[in-house]
Amino acid sequence: METKLKMVYWKSEKFWVGKLLEHPEIMTQRETLEELEDNMRDAYSLMTMDDVPAEHKVKELIFAV
Repeated sequence: METKLKMVYWKSEKFWVGKLLEHPEIMTQRETLEELEDNMRDAYSLMTMDDVPAEHKVKELIFAV
């Protein structure tokens, strides 16, 4: 299945930086625009748990903030 999302991106001093408009919590940076696009696809997959197998475990973690 394909999903079309919009990425807003810009060139900082050293890196290309981007974030997804539909998921602004997903943000990444790379040295080239092509690398940024590839990295964004990977980040989206990780954040939406698209790569989690059907048989998986869940564990609650405690964070001191």
